[in-house]
Amino acid sequence: MAAILLSTPVRISPAKYSPYLSAHHLFRQSAKVENLKISKIHKPNHYRLACRARLSPEKSKEKAGWELSSGSVSTEGNDVTEGLVGEDAANALVGEDAANALVGEDAAAFDIGNQKASSWIYFSVILGVVLAILYVAWIDPSTGYGGAYLDAISSFFSSHEVVMLILLFIFAVAHSGMASFRDSGERLMGERAYRVLFAGVSLPLAVSAVVYFINHRYDGVQLWQVQSIPGVHQLVWLLSFISFFFLYPSTFNLLEVAAVDKPKMHLWETGIIRISRHPQLIWCIAHTLWMGNSMMLTTSLGLVAHHIFGVWNGDRRMAARYGKSFEVVKNRTSIIPFAAILDGRQKLPNNYYKEFVRVPYMTILVLTLGAYLAHPLMQEASYHLHW
Repeated sequence: MAAILLSTPVRISPAKYSPYLSAHHLFRQSAKVENLKISKIHKPNHYRLACRARLSPEKSKEKAGWELSSGSVSTEGNDVTEGLVGEDAANALVGEDAANALVGEDAAAFDIGNQKASSWIYFSVILGVVLAILYVAWIDPSTGYGGAYLDAISSFFSSHEVVMLILLFIFAVAHSGMASFRDSGERLMGERAYRVLFAGVSLPLAVSAVVYFINHRYDGVQLWQVQSIPGVHQLVWLLSFISFFFLYPSTFNLLEVAAVDKPKMHLWETGIIRISRHPQLIWCIAHTLWMGNSMMLTTSLGLVAHHIFGVWNGDRRMAARYGKSFEVVKNRTSIIPFAAILDGRQKLPNNYYKEFVRVPYMTILVLTLGAYLAHPLMQEASYHLHW
């Protein structure tokens, strides 16, 4: 189909024709350019690479890559294409630079021009309804089942550390188990319905574990005490702050999280993924250092165990969904932070910082500072539940 589309001069709209191309997620387009008109026949792989380049209609034609009816696709910034134009530049990209071409998606990308006010209104309404149901059905001591759930587990075990491990284990089985059956579940009931079911099971269990941890975080045996050492508080705060920037990029897709947009399994490749393919452990290290007791150590070990399983399970699911494309991303990235960079498999672009100067990360910045300031309120709310 792609060969037919590209065999004659046509106006190409990525939104219209991308489903027919094997790597449709590679389409990148400047907001200044709506459609392109190719003036001669190109091979499909040339077209793919051309469409990934930055559209620069304001540049002179001496800087142009592909000649277009209006504007050009610039090859500026590519060492292997410098001084080349037209098909020579495309052949250079196919030969040398194809190894560095993105196969996955651009993480945390956010185009304000593509946002619909109605989608965010729906998101706000859904969030309010979900929180209201969660409070009435699970949190409220007079109507919810959260207290009974914790009482049932605590009746079997007197140790708070053991109860914490049980809570984490139940959450891990539900959360990762439902993630493992995502493909089958979505085929059976649809993407949005399965996301609602997934959230409806995972969210109450997560709240129970978090509240129980807050209420019992200083229980158990004190193993070390470093809180009085100058600089430790600042170090813990900095590590905790950084940990929120190591969130998996799908967390930022709030409209998909709330099933306003159809949920998708994304193959991310930029941003934090360049540093670590599974970036979620720094918080455990920081809080274990700060509290230094058996309760915190037990919690961290439980979270780390779940994370290790999640690493294996996530890669397995990605391999099943994306096949060779995931293998390319896997070979360019690492689980251990910075490992792929240090051994040369990942080369950070010169403007790498721009992959973090984006609306989702600015939002994370504000929310992280807000969460730190709201710690006393969170603790007070947890104490009132007596979980």
